[in-house]
Amino acid sequence: MKKPAHLLVAGLLVACGLLGFAAAFGAVTSAGAQTTTTTSTEPPPTTTTTTTTEPPPPQPGPPVRPTPAPIPFGVTVGGIKVGGLMPSKASVVVERSFARPLEFVVDRETHLDLLPTALGAKPNVDKAIRRARVAHPGAAVPLDVAVARDRVRGYVDRLSRKFDREPRDAKLVLQGLRPRALPAQIGRSLRQQAAGLAIRKALANNHRAPIRLSFVITKPEVRSVAFKRAIVIMRGSNRLLLYGKENLIREFQVATGQPAYPTPLGTWDIVTKQRDPWWYPPPSKWAANSDPVPPGPGNPLGTRWMGLSAPYVGIHGTPDAASIGYSASHGCVRMRIPDAEWLFQHVDVGTPVFIIAR
Repeated sequence: MKKPAHLLVAGLLVACGLLGFAAAFGAVTSAGAQTTTTTSTEPPPTTTTTTTTEPPPPQPGPPVRPTPAPIPFGVTVGGIKVGGLMPSKASVVVERSFARPLEFVVDRETHLDLLPTALGAKPNVDKAIRRARVAHPGAAVPLDVAVARDRVRGYVDRLSRKFDREPRDAKLVLQGLRPRALPAQIGRSLRQQAAGLAIRKALANNHRAPIRLSFVITKPEVRSVAFKRAIVIMRGSNRLLLYGKENLIREFQVATGQPAYPTPLGTWDIVTKQRDPWWYPPPSKWAANSDPVPPGPGNPLGTRWMGLSAPYVGIHGTPDAASIGYSASHGCVRMRIPDAEWLFQHVDVGTPVFIIAR
C-alpha cells in the first residue's frame, strides 16, 4: 500500500535532521577527544550585590599664594643694597640699617651717639619693599621716614645748653694762695637750625655719616695775660706774700685796716709808685680837719707809696712799727719802712694785688 506523499516528505525531513545532528556530534567528539570533562556537584556561585558609597567632593581650600620672587638685582632701598634678596630678608636688612645710631661730632674730644628711636623716627619699610619688588634693576628706592620734629628740636636745645659757652677773658686767679694766669676761652653758640636740618636729612636719607655740629664763635677781648710778680695780702693774718711766676719770693708781716675801716677784699693793681710821698687827707670823717703832710720823718706814709686801683688804698711804709701785725690802719696796708723800700724795688706799676680774708 502506498503512503501518501506528504508523509514521505515528513519522513525525509526527520531523517535529514537526524543525520545532521549525528554529524555535528561527531565533530564535537573528534575536536575534544583529548579533553576530560568533569562534572561538578557544587552549587553554582552565589552573587552578592555590594552598594559602594562615594566620598564627598573635596571642599575648596585657601588660595595657594605663589612663592615671592627676589627683588631685582641692583635695587637699593634708602641706600641699602637689597637686590637679589627675598622681600622678607630685605625688610630685615633695611630695618637693621635704619636702627644704626646717629653720630655727632662736637670737637676732637667729644663725640655723641643717638638712636633714631630717641627722636621718634619711624621708617615705612613695608612700603619701600613693595616698591622695590616692582622696580627696575638698579633702581634707587627712597625710604619714607616719619620724624617727630618737636623731639628733634628738644634734643638740639639740650645740645645747645650742654655745649654753648660764654667767652672768657684771660685773667689772673688764685689757686690756693698761688697766683695763676687763667687762659682766655673762646665763646661758642650752637647753630641750632643747621643742626636740626642735618638730623632730619640724615634720618630721611638713611645716612649715618658723622654730623659735625657748627657753632657761632665769639672771641674774648683779653686774649692773654702774663705777670712777673704778684702780691697776695692775707687780711686776717696780716701777711703779705710776693710771688714770681713759679714760686714764693718773700713774705712780710704787715698791718691792715681796723674793723671800722677794713682793707677792701678783691683783685687790684698797683697804679702808682711814689718815693718820699706827700700824705693828703682822704675824704673821710677820720681825716676831717687834717692838713697835708710833706715828706719826712713824721709822714704817715713813710718813704714809699704804692697806690692801688682801690680808691685811697695803698701799700706804704709807716713810722709806727708797733702797729705791724695788727688790724690798725684806716684801710691801707702798712709795712716797716725797710720792707716797703725793698718791695718798691721789686714790683712795677701794673703788678696784680690779691687781698683775701684769711
